[in-house]
This record gives sequence, C-alpha cells and structure tokens, in this order.
Amino acid sequence: MNRLNREKAIIVPPGVESERLDRYLTALSELELSRSQIQRLIDDGLVLVDGQAETKNHRLRGGEKIVITIPPPEEPNVAPENIPLNIVYEDEYLAVIDKPYGLVVHPAPGNPEHTLVNALLYHLKQVAPDETGLRPGIIHRLDKNTSGLLMVAKDEVTARKLREQLAAREVTKIYRAVVCGHMPEAEGTIDLPVGRSLRDRTKMTVTKLHSREAITRYTVITSYRLLELVDVQLVTGRTHQIRVHFTHLNHPVFGDPEYGGRLRWLRGIDPARRNEARKLLDLIDRQALHARSLTFVHPATGREMTFTSELPDDMKRLVDYLDATEK
Repeated sequence: MNRLNREKAIIVPPGVESERLDRYLTALSELELSRSQIQRLIDDGLVLVDGQAETKNHRLRGGEKIVITIPPPEEPNVAPENIPLNIVYEDEYLAVIDKPYGLVVHPAPGNPEHTLVNALLYHLKQVAPDETGLRPGIIHRLDKNTSGLLMVAKDEVTARKLREQLAAREVTKIYRAVVCGHMPEAEGTIDLPVGRSLRDRTKMTVTKLHSREAITRYTVITSYRLLELVDVQLVTGRTHQIRVHFTHLNHPVFGDPEYGGRLRWLRGIDPARRNEARKLLDLIDRQALHARSLTFVHPATGREMTFTSELPDDMKRLVDYLDATEK
C-alpha cells in the first residue's frame, strides 16, 4: 500500500481576488478536504503559495500557484463484520451487491465499523486493495439511505477496468425515485454543474464555482396528486447528484430530509392537502431513491451484463399506497 505524501498543484484562476486561502481551498471539491483539514495543513506549513508558506487568512489575487502536500491518512484497521449482505452475482473477478438503505458504503477515518466494506471483508474471499485502506473493492458509491445495486472488484485489474468504464460513461445506472410535485416535462435532461456547498460542507449544490459537469436524464413513469414516480439515468456520477438536481428544480426526492423532500416540502404545499401529505411521509423515513438497474461489460469476459433489483419494502409500500388510493 502506498503510504507516501501526495502533492496537489493548483493554479488560481483570475477573478478570485481577495478570497481567503482556506476558504478557496475548502471549496475545491477535487481536494475532498474539510475546512479544518485545510487549516491544519496551512498551519503545518504544507500549503505553499508561489513557494511561500502563508496564513489561512492570506488573501489571493488570482494567478498564484498553490502546492499542497497531503500526508497519508493514519493506517486504518477495518475489520470484517458478519453484516447480512445480498450478493446478487459473484465470480472470481467481481461481485454485484444489492445494498440496503441505512448502510454506509465505506468507513471514514475514526469510524471503521458497520459499513458495506466491513461486510465485504467478511463475505468475500478477496477484494481489490485500496491505497487508503478504507475502500477496498469499492468502484462507485450510494448514499447511506439510498438502496440498490453496486459493483465490487476483487482485484486491481478488474477495479481499474471498471473505473475506466465509469469514466467513459459506458456503465448504465438507472434509479427509480419518487419526487415531489410534477416535473415540467414527461422526460428530460438536467445538465447543471454540481459542487460543494459553501454554506454546508456536508451538502452539494448546483453551482458554477469549483464544480464538475453533472448530467441526469429522467422519465416520468406515473403521476399522482402530490408526487411522481420517475426513472432516472445518471450520465455522470457526482456526489448526491440526483438529489441535488431534482431539488434545484423544486422537485426534491420525496422523503429526503437533507434536500427539502420532507418538512420543507410539507410546508410548501396547499394546506388542504397537508394531512394527505403527512400520511405519505409516514410511509417512508428516508429519500425514496433506489438504484434498480446496472449494466456494464465484464472486464474479463467482455460480456455485457445487466442486473436489476426490486424496490425495497418501504418504497414498495409507498408506491402501492399511491396506486391503491389514486385509482
């Protein structure tokens, strides 16, 4: 495992005049570092601006070269755990997992327990190594409270080839979601850049600042009085992409407490329908989002493989209730 320091060089673009050094670096989603981590690196002299160590409140003018030296994380100790796991497919190269909602995909520093990775280490004979030690086998992620299908690699070559397919947009990932309100069109494409929120570093938002291209396609399956059932295809795979895109259009994923699909949605609807809305919210306590279909080319055999997953119990209960009460 590579435990060496890594360096990141950044050229500050024009137009960043008078922005604080720590705030500017925190907003860069490519670094994936919190403000406290950035400030610690600055305090330790590991952030150089045009070759000079500066303070965290140093004001940028645009055009500077920033070099950040990032030490390796502490050696993790991720232990196997006998967590129930639905293995949809497995061979000597890879596995496909149907992740339940409520399960975090991989550990974070200081929190190495009760994740999908812990379960993988227990149930699979081998998984592809990861230089951080925290994400062995992981090719792509789902949010804690999003359920559905994930690819897992068992060796480094398989992991590299699957990631190459993802980067080339050759993996088809289709989600089923219930969204608030009614979409403006029966089908459409949402092409809006997504980056880290400056107000809340745990969230993402649609922004042109320090963002990445994000493309989501959707098709409305069924319209109800207050909600719609939609299929969603991810063209890109940004953090929280589906939840952010639909929230930006004022149609958040139903039940999502972090992106407006719960109490904020309830406060905004016609008061005459709030009792009906409360009954719907009682049926599910997380975002109604499920990764239902996954298609990719097997890196070893060259065969295209498609896997599907039925809706989990809570989403099925919600959709069945909608179908029964609105027919």
